[in-house]
Amino acid sequence: MSHAIIARDGRTSLTPDEQLGLKLSILTHAELDANERLNIDTARKWAMNPRVLRRAKALRDDFARELHKRMFNKVWKWAGKYRTTERNLGWEPYRIIEGVHNALMDAHYQFVHHVYPPQETAIRMHYRMVVIHPWVNGNGRHARLLADSALAAWGGPALSWGVKASSAKPGMARRLYIDALRRADAGDIAPLIKFCR
Repeated sequence: MSHAIIARDGRTSLTPDEQLGLKLSILTHAELDANERLNIDTARKWAMNPRVLRRAKALRDDFARELHKRMFNKVWKWAGKYRTTERNLGWEPYRIIEGVHNALMDAHYQFVHHVYPPQETAIRMHYRMVVIHPWVNGNGRHARLLADSALAAWGGPALSWGVKASSAKPGMARRLYIDALRRADAGDIAPLIKFCR
């Protein structure tokens, strides 16, 4: 069975070939984070546009890929493309297309048929996307924005993603998030639901 997080700090290591996909001259991880953050902020504005939210409501693979591309296209050449290399976490590359399709279709069904409250449906979809780990990098950030987009499209209340925890101590929200993902890996999704709300 695949799990969401195995790496100690939750970051995905990049192969040397994947590192060649960097579009910018960046020397530090802080510079990379800052450039990605700007790109993601632009993608968030795009995703929350009412016309775009109509597409998000359908939860299709093309929307998920375009969202990832818009989140990272100024930084990485492989933005919006599913990974083709094995990882110590996530699904095998040949299963990614099917896994993403099924995760999105299941979430769409759950939203339409009220299987879970909208927030819980979005959180469960987010978790499945993190487990599949379809991208070279940015999986958690993409899954969170995808969940936010789906919730906005379906009229549900926004998720907090641990905002209260992040005001306690620097890095606390990330630690709690990774711990909640590990608990979900073990079959207990309740801590992740609590963290995200």
